[in-house]
Amino acid sequence: MIALDPGSAVVPFEQIRSQLADLIRSGGLAGGQRLPSIRQLAADLRVAPGTVAKAYTMLESDDLIESSRTRGTRVALGKVHAEEVQRAAKTFVDAVGGLDLEQALGAVRAAWLAIPPASDARDGVLDF
Repeated sequence: MIALDPGSAVVPFEQIRSQLADLIRSGGLAGGQRLPSIRQLAADLRVAPGTVAKAYTMLESDDLIESSRTRGTRVALGKVHAEEVQRAAKTFVDAVGGLDLEQALGAVRAAWLAIPPASDARDGVLDF
């Protein structure tokens, strides 16, 4: 599920956070799906539990995951409509066929910045 690159300039907790966030936003992890415990993921990735805990804390503050003593850590429900986002992303990728990734992401950033400030999309909530 997650792979760390020890040679990367990106610190391990950020590699974990970004990979999980991408999986959640793309629909690779469904709402309500249980994530490994901090200790389990730390052991699997051979990092300190604090590294995973920091990534989970950041994901929780972004409302992508929810933690509970009784239910464990799960992907949050209702924040991202994964199927619609996946479909839109596929359509976008098909439409930008000659651009490299940075050019395509630049187009997304420009469109994002053009959204009026009153929009919920600026708050990180995607409504379809």
